[in-house]
Amino acid sequence: MTLEERINADLKAAMMAKDEVGLRGIRAIKSAILLAKTEKGSTGEISPEKEVQMLQKLVKQRRDSITEFEKANRQDLIDKEKQEVAIIEKYLPAMMSEDEVREVVKKAIAETGATTQKEMGKVMGVASKQLAGKADNKLVADVVKSLLS
Repeated sequence: MTLEERINADLKAAMMAKDEVGLRGIRAIKSAILLAKTEKGSTGEISPEKEVQMLQKLVKQRRDSITEFEKANRQDLIDKEKQEVAIIEKYLPAMMSEDEVREVVKKAIAETGATTQKEMGKVMGVASKQLAGKADNKLVADVVKSLLS
């Protein structure tokens, strides 16, 4: 079952259950899918990798909004965004733990021969390819920094 099929089925279920929070999150995903399918140069099909990237982007946008709403002291909007993040994350594959990320980064450091933080870009390039869709890039960057310092 593709992500789009899951979303359509879950959207119907949320409508029947009158689940407003679920509807908001699912509609955001459905909107992103439609945009991806109709963007210029698109074949109308979305690869699983692209689906994961799209979902991660939606989560990142909401987390950025939460940060801004915290600065503005808008708890009502913070709660709304956190609810949407929880819905969207249900469709993401399980993320790797920090220990698992640390192991991949150690291999990437050995592979590139990096020894200082100036070479962080090399390590991030290798590690990001291996961890795409499996770990948050901020976590990867933090682990690389800690291991190179």
